[in-house]
Amino acid sequence: MDTASSANDNVLGVYISGYHITTLIVNLRTRGVLSTSHQRKAINSRGTADEIIDACAAAISHALTTNNTSITKIGVAMPGPFDYEQGISYIHNNKKHEALYGLNVKQMLADKLDFPIENICMLNDAASFLKGEVFAGAARGHNHVFGLILGTGLGTAKFNDGHADDANLWDSPFLDSIAEDYLSERWFLKRYYELSGINVVDVKELATFYNSSNTVKQVFKEFANNLALFTANFVRGGDTESIVLSGDISTKASDCFLSVYKTQLSKLGIELPVHVSKLNADAVLIGVASCWLQ
Repeated sequence: MDTASSANDNVLGVYISGYHITTLIVNLRTRGVLSTSHQRKAINSRGTADEIIDACAAAISHALTTNNTSITKIGVAMPGPFDYEQGISYIHNNKKHEALYGLNVKQMLADKLDFPIENICMLNDAASFLKGEVFAGAARGHNHVFGLILGTGLGTAKFNDGHADDANLWDSPFLDSIAEDYLSERWFLKRYYELSGINVVDVKELATFYNSSNTVKQVFKEFANNLALFTANFVRGGDTESIVLSGDISTKASDCFLSVYKTQLSKLGIELPVHVSKLNADAVLIGVASCWLQ
């Protein structure tokens, strides 16, 4: 939804991921976005600190100067580990943004942009996704929400009374290994190969065979059962009001597992509404921009 209200309501949402930087202007009053402001540029996350900061600052500067609106606040989402309040990166051992380890990314961006550091807010990307869905998406108006990002990896987040956090459950013990080994795209590819001897590129391709292959149906059923068990272990006994699913597995293949997932949750004693993301990739940008409402 495009927004056309006061520039004072507009915040620039920024997402610095492993390989790209994405920007989008978000209007906090209308909870809409300026769709023409959406930009995505590749960055070399294996470069030097200066190279990474220069590339990010260039993309942000371009967004600030090309959309015919005055922006006085910026929200920046990044993966962790990170001291988001101070702006210091502790990312290491994942071959992405390692050169930023121990550096004050917020200060470096502020200096490069000549932008007041107090007008830059930083937040975890998983937390930003869920905050966005609560602010303007599938969980709007809810106060206690559990979010799962199902894609190449597993992301988890929790939202309670206006505050979003990375639940960081990807490596929590689950079945015979850790959660991410069962709840990510690589599990689908591995499991389908075990049952069929056939390699597929991704979950989207696998989903195209759902109606014609009992093997594919079995894979998605196993995934749904595992996802329900994992979810139940986290939300049981808490005050969660709803569940939001995001990521490529959710947005491209939810028709193949959502019904079984809900049924299995019910069998496990979990009666909660389950929503698939409405904002998709924009959720992170909208969520981190909305941090300025706190």
